[in-house]
Amino acid sequence: MSPAVPIRLRRLPHGEGLPVPAYATAGAAGLDIVSAEDLTLAPGARAAVATGFAIAIPDGYEVQVRPRSGLALKHGITCLNTPGTIDSDYRGEIRVILVNLGNTPFAVVRGERIAQLVPASVRRATLEIVDTLDDTARGSGGFGSTGR
Repeated sequence: MSPAVPIRLRRLPHGEGLPVPAYATAGAAGLDIVSAEDLTLAPGARAAVATGFAIAIPDGYEVQVRPRSGLALKHGITCLNTPGTIDSDYRGEIRVILVNLGNTPFAVVRGERIAQLVPASVRRATLEIVDTLDDTARGSGGFGSTGR
């Protein structure tokens, strides 16, 4: 296992009393995070849900926001812009964009696990402008071109 990524966390006033992000099991890849507010998502609705904390991510890393599989399967609740990226220079409150793809309203309850955070290393790219690209078997085929 690779070494832990040191991430500083600042609890915001409306996050007082909530658990800090934590791994649910020893083998969990993501830190579970909870809602810092109560709200109801109507079918088809989306909202940026408050978590009550901000973080400082070291240079060379990002933190990805990912949905929780149980909410997706049982209620049709997932995260938009998945995986969402929290950049290392962002210092505002972490909010999770939830959407209700189900058929019934869903109550988000303060303290309920709504998403997970996964730290990941980032490599910067340098772009080289060229006139042509090398050929591959796939070529320019996309959007389902490799399957039936």
